[in-house]
Amino acid sequence: MVTPEEQVKLPVEPPNGMYPARVDEKGRLKPPVAFQQFFAGLPEKKLFVTSLDRQIGVIYPIALWRVVKQNITRGGVGSSANARAARNLAFNANDLGADSEMDGQGRILLPPEMRRELGLENQSVRICENKGRIEIYNQAIYEKRKEEASQSPAEDLELLEAAGYL
Repeated sequence: MVTPEEQVKLPVEPPNGMYPARVDEKGRLKPPVAFQQFFAGLPEKKLFVTSLDRQIGVIYPIALWRVVKQNITRGGVGSSANARAARNLAFNANDLGADSEMDGQGRILLPPEMRRELGLENQSVRICENKGRIEIYNQAIYEKRKEEASQSPAEDLELLEAAGYL
């Protein structure tokens, strides 16, 4: 199966690494300059901001979101488990999502429903790229993921090296 990020070749390479950022009192994310340059380099300035799992915010370049949306719709055709999962993801995306753009000062307005549910209002956050989309972690989710990733780093590295991924 071809993944969405393989279907959409982004013309600009997203930044690598985990970066601190802030959501201001008006709900605007101010990403670091590397992310601002990434968004500015996209041919379409429109973004789709949402959460599929109701825990982690995501910012999709609109071209990538179109493919993801189509794949979610296609996932609803098939087994009943796939149809249920696709219906739930589509609901979450629409319930918490909205179109957005980066403004002239490099800020991206996050949907109010998503900000409230994910605890992002007027908060410090962490952002990183994953599969062409930008993920937004509140402090609690970031700390949880950090703890999970710290449990067995040597074993994880050995496993992936043995499998030929690294």
